[in-house]
Amino acid sequence: MNITHIETIPIRIQKKPSLAIVSSLGSNRNSSTFVIVKIFTDDGIIGLGEVSCDPVWSGEDHVTSSHYIKNIFAPLLIGKDPTEIGRLTIKISNAIVGNPFTKSALEMALWDILGKSVGLPVYRLLGGPVRDFVATKFSVSGTEPKKAAEIAAWAVSIGFQAMKVKVGLEPETDILRVRAVREAIGEKIKLGVDANGGWSPSTAIQTIQRLSEFDIQFVEQPVPALDVAWLADVRSQIDLPIMADESVFNLQDAMTVVKAKAADVISVYVGKGGGLGSARKIAAVAEAAGLTCTVGSNMEMGIASSAMIHLAMSTPGIDPSQIPCDIIGPFYYEESILCQDLPIKGGEARPLELPGLGVELDENKVNHYRVQ
Repeated sequence: MNITHIETIPIRIQKKPSLAIVSSLGSNRNSSTFVIVKIFTDDGIIGLGEVSCDPVWSGEDHVTSSHYIKNIFAPLLIGKDPTEIGRLTIKISNAIVGNPFTKSALEMALWDILGKSVGLPVYRLLGGPVRDFVATKFSVSGTEPKKAAEIAAWAVSIGFQAMKVKVGLEPETDILRVRAVREAIGEKIKLGVDANGGWSPSTAIQTIQRLSEFDIQFVEQPVPALDVAWLADVRSQIDLPIMADESVFNLQDAMTVVKAKAADVISVYVGKGGGLGSARKIAAVAEAAGLTCTVGSNMEMGIASSAMIHLAMSTPGIDPSQIPCDIIGPFYYEESILCQDLPIKGGEARPLELPGLGVELDENKVNHYRVQ
């Protein structure tokens, strides 16, 4: 089996206004742009991937992603055996600097092809399940406290048993927001906060100490990723588990965080490091160092969210029972482009027990949302 050609389809999907995320990185746009990747083979199997395009996160958008796939990656991959994932991901990784979400979409599609070719879900190819389901948490916007409390209460009403609140904006309002959410959800729901690097080290330490009265389970990326020493400084003065997100994009970042003793938890993505393989390597490094991992989100849609479920189902170093995963992107969009929704219900995510990633595109919806 060989790759014959690769197609990119940029799409734009509207977000649900009531759930729009506000964080220290700014207010999310009313819509998100993605690139759907299709890798075609001479056996008739088509592998699917998804680029979550967010220039704020990785500098990628649908124009740059489509350009690099067409002009850099496709010439490298066409004519090659798509099941040789290790060999091909090395080529993909070395072809250009950065662009991890674009690279991950290609690797995602290769795993989809391999699974379809042997009739197995991807998580079984990765070693099989290490858990029965993936616990997930909801992400509450850094909006005004009353609205944040309403969103949190709604999330509990549909079954979520854990959530995080966006903070890192203005400390006094952050505290009011977290207090309102805790009062709305009660004492039994797990609650964390995510600053997206919005605080200085001194502000982080002071604010986290004040937030501890609300039974906070973790603090995600309290300070900017510019200097891992800042993160280590905060961790050394705070009793709560500190999670590194923006500080860890790749394996080298993970080693830096481990050596600096800067975090208790690492948030791994399928997209940040360039694919499932990279994410599993990061989780292995963390596990060897005694750290916990969870799965973070760039508000992916169905294809990438499915890949995230397969990652969490099969990776021992990821422990959703301690820190539930952020596999929640599909909740934030007005419509899905899949023929069958992913089984993410009641705060639990499960893979579709179908070959590959298990997802099929609704081509009518894809064409409807295509960026012209």
